[in-house]
Amino acid sequence: MLTEQEQVRREKLEKIKSSGIHAYPERYELSHSLQDARQLPDGTTNVSVAGRIVAIRNMGKLSFITLQDLQGRLQLCMKVDHVGAEKYQQYTDLIDIGDFFGAKGDMFTTRTQEKTLQVKEYTFLGKCLKPLPEKFHGLADVEIKYRQRYLDLIMTEEARKRFILRSSIVREMRNFLEGQGFLEVETASLQHNPSGALARPFKTHHNSLDIDLFLRIAPETYLKRLIVGGFHHVFEFARCYRNEGISPTHLQEFTMVEGYSAYWNYRDNMALFQKLFQTLFQKVLGTTVLKVGDKEVDFAGSWNTVTFREVILKDCGIDIALHTTAQGLFSAIKDKRIDLEEDHPEKLGRGNLIDLLYKRVSRPKILGPTFLTEHPIDLSPLARANDAHPELTDRFQLVVNGVEIVNAYSELVDPIEQMKRLEDQAKLNADGDEDAMVKDEDYVSAMEYGMPPISGWGIGIDRLVQIITDADNIKDCVLFPLTRPKSKDVHTEGDLAMNELGKEQDDFEAKV
Repeated sequence: MLTEQEQVRREKLEKIKSSGIHAYPERYELSHSLQDARQLPDGTTNVSVAGRIVAIRNMGKLSFITLQDLQGRLQLCMKVDHVGAEKYQQYTDLIDIGDFFGAKGDMFTTRTQEKTLQVKEYTFLGKCLKPLPEKFHGLADVEIKYRQRYLDLIMTEEARKRFILRSSIVREMRNFLEGQGFLEVETASLQHNPSGALARPFKTHHNSLDIDLFLRIAPETYLKRLIVGGFHHVFEFARCYRNEGISPTHLQEFTMVEGYSAYWNYRDNMALFQKLFQTLFQKVLGTTVLKVGDKEVDFAGSWNTVTFREVILKDCGIDIALHTTAQGLFSAIKDKRIDLEEDHPEKLGRGNLIDLLYKRVSRPKILGPTFLTEHPIDLSPLARANDAHPELTDRFQLVVNGVEIVNAYSELVDPIEQMKRLEDQAKLNADGDEDAMVKDEDYVSAMEYGMPPISGWGIGIDRLVQIITDADNIKDCVLFPLTRPKSKDVHTEGDLAMNELGKEQDDFEAKV
């Protein structure tokens, strides 16, 4: 059922068409963006701009119109004397807030010091059939923001700036890495084995091949295959999928950039990332100081480094080095009455149990930037064991304001040791730890052709944007976050199965 406003707008659309005006023209020639037009000196002629109408003030034979595009706004001044009585009347009768509008004219500045385009001619560029939300300072309804991001972008300047900044971050990061000798590649997102991280995968089915596949949880093992093939420095901006819980800092579908370097170790990457972030922030923000909540964090200078054992011992009094089994560690956690907020923590392996403990008692307290090092080997099945302490790995995480931004390793390149660790992980998976890895024999086979020393890393782009823009929820940093469907047209697996049965029955009856 159409609202009264929607009906009126459709009637105006029909009048536009019946007047011989093209309701949805093919193109419009622009000379400047709205932002660029605002910088032009008064007296500049033949300026052609376009955008969405977000404000109208009609004053008899004079009107002021505000156009908006992604990066700015511009005021237009329309007079009957300049566009003609017929065109002016068409404008007042047929144009609404939300419509797309093109205008050509000369620049001037009003008495209130507003840069303005004096319209000499205009072109209708598209009808808005639904009225925009009333508040122009931004959408307050969180559900609308996430479900109808286009409305959020129309109504909220902060949202527009955040996503422009996100694109700038990706561009400058790519430029930096290429400047350091890295080569960008693309690898498979449908995989036979979900590997590269400790995470629960999404499963799908390939109909033509009649095989089950997994959406990748990380591009790691495929990028390492490229190192086997002779690549030196590689990176990929990868869309990844992890069937995990929802939180203000977690997404099930997310973007990460991951890279690997032959002949490097994890400390080379620690130096790389200090340089990367200090360069990145200076380029996109003009400063290395970020506002995080009510505090400021300076990324300049040297960053703090702490070990996994040190930070957990300090924050809850449990020395993980003294508990070599999952059962013993779980008993210590229960003795301390620490709630891990997990349905069945007793099913977790020691590595995932340590990780969960750290996330509950330590990570929220780290403001950053802080390098977390010396991860237990149980937690890092693809990382290289430390030469002096083989129960630990050569790994670091960069944590800022309780959020992991970078995860990096000196990689395990011994195929025999790798297979042993994957077999241990597969046993944990079979025993109910769904975040544990399964065996990936094809990857181990690639390793058997020989690997040089390697160090690799991954950065969550969505989390990085969340930190930089000080967003409360990571969904604010993704254009179209996944939400629960409202439409009855979205079917469950059971609905689809019943539909297929119905089709089979129809086919049978047709044959009869």
